[in-house]
Amino acid sequence: MKRRNFLKALPAAALTLAGCGQHKTAPANTASLVFDHSYPLDYATQFSADCYEGGYVMIDIPDAGRFLVVPEGAAEVDDLPEDVVVLRQPLDHIYLVSTSVMDLFVHLDALDSIALSGTKAEGWYVEEARQAMQEGRIAYAGKYSAPDYERILAAGCTLAIENTMVLHDPEVKEQLEKFGVPVLVERSSYESGPLARMEWLKLYGILLNKTEMAEEVFRQKVEQVAPILEQENTGKTAAFFSITTNNLITVRRTSDYVAQMVGMAGGVYIFDDLEGETSAQSTIKLPLETFYARAKDADVLIYNSTIEGVMETRDQLIEKCPMLADFKAVQSGDCWCTAQSLFQQSMELADLISDMNLVFTEGSPDPASLRFLQRIV
Repeated sequence: MKRRNFLKALPAAALTLAGCGQHKTAPANTASLVFDHSYPLDYATQFSADCYEGGYVMIDIPDAGRFLVVPEGAAEVDDLPEDVVVLRQPLDHIYLVSTSVMDLFVHLDALDSIALSGTKAEGWYVEEARQAMQEGRIAYAGKYSAPDYERILAAGCTLAIENTMVLHDPEVKEQLEKFGVPVLVERSSYESGPLARMEWLKLYGILLNKTEMAEEVFRQKVEQVAPILEQENTGKTAAFFSITTNNLITVRRTSDYVAQMVGMAGGVYIFDDLEGETSAQSTIKLPLETFYARAKDADVLIYNSTIEGVMETRDQLIEKCPMLADFKAVQSGDCWCTAQSLFQQSMELADLISDMNLVFTEGSPDPASLRFLQRIV
């Protein structure tokens, strides 16, 4: 069975939309918004955008708020609903807390829009971010739960981009807003598929006045996986997992985007009936006995290094979890480990799909052809 259902039809060319393209001149003064069209999205469901005459764009993120993006030099809009947060361009002094968003800014050539980071230099696997912090172009301003308000205000911060973790510390969001710093809680992690997650690049294209670039980069990513989705499924079963310090196995729930990538790459995710309590829950912890019963005969094992570190040898894997010695994939040598940078490099999910596809179709692909997977020898 071909896997076309993962890929929606693409427009023939990159979209260039009136009211959502590059803003080259400020519109005449206006007191109200005049609707033009809704910004088209192919996969993402966790945000929408409406474009108005004069380059104004209203972004709606369910459960996170509405944001009116106002072009540089444009008039203020009268009679906006109280819940709408105004973001006036240029947004060039951003406090970026959500680590998954940094790679999107890199792909938009927009690191100079970020003034402050919620992660220290050594915590970045995105090389461009680490280098920018080491060179002092981006400063550390505290993690999501303990921001350095004094530094944020001194930097003239125009926007704080948080992930949903900040909702566990609502007073932080309230305090930032009290100081006049708008807070955008991004929800790309709630998207069910990898292409939907990557399409959030278009939201940042809108914020940064780089819609054409965002659309072109996203088009290229979709085209990268399109030939893979045309292939027949290999039927090879795979488990994507990690081992916790308290001897539990962490796997992805059946509808999670990583499980979907296994299917898109030509494999069969071994856990076809695991769902969490909420749609936001991406992982499930299993007792060793359950994992043994379900995954012992899986054709391929993919170890997630981002939690407990890289596994380089099967001896290391067995030392951490002795029962794995009985697993078919361990005995055959079809065990793989992800790069630790994987979940910070949000726009490279197409590369992981390509890596998985090579593993499923070739068995022993050239290591130089793989970017995010390495064989556990």
